[in-house]
Amino acid sequence: MQIRHCRSDDYLNVSSVIKTWWNGRDMKLPRLFFEHFQNTSFIIENDAQEVIGFLIGFISQSQPNEAYIHFVGVHPEYRKKGLAQKLYDLFFLEVKMHDVHQVRCITSIINKQSIAFHTRIGFEIVNGDKEIEGIQVHSNHGGEGVDRVLFVKGLNEFE
Repeated sequence: MQIRHCRSDDYLNVSSVIKTWWNGRDMKLPRLFFEHFQNTSFIIENDAQEVIGFLIGFISQSQPNEAYIHFVGVHPEYRKKGLAQKLYDLFFLEVKMHDVHQVRCITSIINKQSIAFHTRIGFEIVNGDKEIEGIQVHSNHGGEGVDRVLFVKGLNEFE
């Protein structure tokens, strides 16, 4: 297994697995992330050099002390093996070297596994404008009628 920074030529390999890994959900990950955020995005490959995990993130240009994790995925057969945690830890280490103090990310209210994972690794749910199933949600954050759960994690305690 190998973990490395993403490259432009990873785009097709990653985009081709997203729908399968998300049980048919039509998720989009534009090529621009693979071209412009390579230093803060990571790929995990198995011994056959197949992509089995990825994290796409970046440092905010508007809020330079914040970073944002845009998309993370682990092949279903490799889940629950600590790969997502490794990706997040690498991202945290990378952005801390650039004086980033907190990381943000979002997920859908229906993605209970993502909500559980993020809270388990120390992300806090940001108070929203409404509550669904006991979870704070931000209305229309992903577009009209598309609510999202927002997370934030301080990196001061991360070594």
